[in-house]
Order: sequence, then structure tokens, then C-alpha cells
Amino acid sequence: MDRLPTRVRIVEVGPRDGLQNEQQPISTEVKVQLIERLARAGLRTIEAGSFVNPKWVPQMAGSDEVFRAMKRQDEVSYAALTPNLKGAERALEVGASELAIFAAASEAFSQKNINCSIDESLQRFTPVMDVARKAGVPVRGYVSCVVGCPYEGEVDPSLVARVSRQLLELGCYEISLGDTIGVGTPASVNVMLDAVAKEVPIDQLAVHLHDTYGQAIANIYASLLRGIRVIDSSVAGLGGCPYAKGASGNVATEDVVYLLNGLGIEHGIDLTKLVETGQFITQALGRSNGSRVGNAMAGSSV
Repeated sequence: MDRLPTRVRIVEVGPRDGLQNEQQPISTEVKVQLIERLARAGLRTIEAGSFVNPKWVPQMAGSDEVFRAMKRQDEVSYAALTPNLKGAERALEVGASELAIFAAASEAFSQKNINCSIDESLQRFTPVMDVARKAGVPVRGYVSCVVGCPYEGEVDPSLVARVSRQLLELGCYEISLGDTIGVGTPASVNVMLDAVAKEVPIDQLAVHLHDTYGQAIANIYASLLRGIRVIDSSVAGLGGCPYAKGASGNVATEDVVYLLNGLGIEHGIDLTKLVETGQFITQALGRSNGSRVGNAMAGSSV
């Protein structure tokens, strides 16, 4: 029988991947409060912003201000998504602890999303890796569409493995495998992990599994059984799925922590403080809480 890990690291993506999908303006103050609350709840890796063209992602326009304003904890890594050299230089200038780059396992998605092929997108990251290496800052790699693509349908696991290996060879310390449209099931996720684990050591892999079809927790459990020890999630389930109107996107961090608690897996996060953080940000945004655990605990007197 597969063995569960004894400890898991959660990468909190709410302040970046979550907030960038919101429609209304969000103040720097609210973003900073969210990040600081997450750190106090015990999150040790937090995606704090994205240094992209504000024309394409207007909610991330103030990431420079956020990085300058937030009070940092020494043991917390504050990550920044950087699609190109200019973004990487801006992120390093404001003290990002680590950078993140992204590629897709689907040619159609790569062309639609960033107007270039997969190979071309990887070539663009060479100067990013160079500047990060000189600064002594680690880089994390993301792979999108690891199970399915909104344009191509099912994605060949061998393509996911190839892109993951290429990101590792570029110098990424960890590869996060993203089920961008949330179509995966434990069976398809396992097939994908079988292929990728042949190219990238399992201890350098993370999963970023969206909950569009309600399968994220089941898929995370399946991944844990395979030895995955890093999980991406978003407080209060912030972030929708842009390819399925009205559907949920990121799995809620509260729900992941509750699962880990039930399995006896260490993670270092205070669930009560995390739920309070989820309530804070959803009230600030005027939106419903996407975490089932958050809603249950907030409405319980126990």
C-alpha cells in the first residue's frame, strides 16, 4: 500500500492566483492584510503578487506596492510570478523571496494564453533564470493543463513530463503541476503522475489542483498517496475558473488543512486563524466563501 507523507508544505496562492480573478478593484491595504494574516496563520510559502503587464492582469498592477508595504516574517517565503525578464527584475527589486515561471503542456493553451509555442515560452525564461541565479533567489516552475485543456481536451501525460523535465533542467527547484480547468480525477491524475515521476523526482513535484468539478480533495489525496508533499491552494477558494463560467477554481486552503488534520499529516497551520482569514477576505471582497470547511466552522458554535 502507498504511504502518506508525514509532513506537507502548503503553497498559498490566494493573494496572486486567487485575487487576480476578482472583478472589483482591491486596495493595497486589503492585499497586505491578507498576506500578513496568512503568515500569522502559519503559511510559510505565500504567492504575494505577480509582475505582469497590468493591461492583462489589472488586479496585480500594485504588486510593487504590496511587496514594499507588507511586514515580513523571516521564516516566510514571499513568491512572485514573473513571466519575463522585466517582471523578474521588478520582483527582485522589491525583495521577492522566490520567483515563479509558467509553461503549458498544451500547445493550443500556450498560443492562446501567451501567444507563443511551448518551446518558445521556455526559451523566454532563460534570462529570468540567469538573473535569479545571480541574485541567489530560487525559481519555481508551473505547468498548466496537466490533465485537460479548454481548447484541446485531454492532454498527453508524456507532454506534461517533457515540459516538467525542461523546467527542471532550466534550474527550477520545484515543479507545480496544474489541473487548470479542474477536470482531473484520481485515475487521470495518477496516470499523469506516473509519466512525470519518470522524468522529475517526486520530491521536486507539487500539485495545483482546481476544484471545478469537485474533485480537488480526492485528487490531492491520490497525490499524497503517491508521495507528493507540496500542495498549492487558495484561502476561501479564491479564484474562479475562467474557462467554465461560474465554476469554482482553486481548492480552498481550509479544506486541504482539514484533510491533512484528518490524516494526521503535519503542516504547521492554525486552522482557526486560517478560517478567520478566509472570512476576512471574503467580507472585504463582498463575495461568498468558497471553502466548505470555512463556512462550516464559521457557522458552528462548537
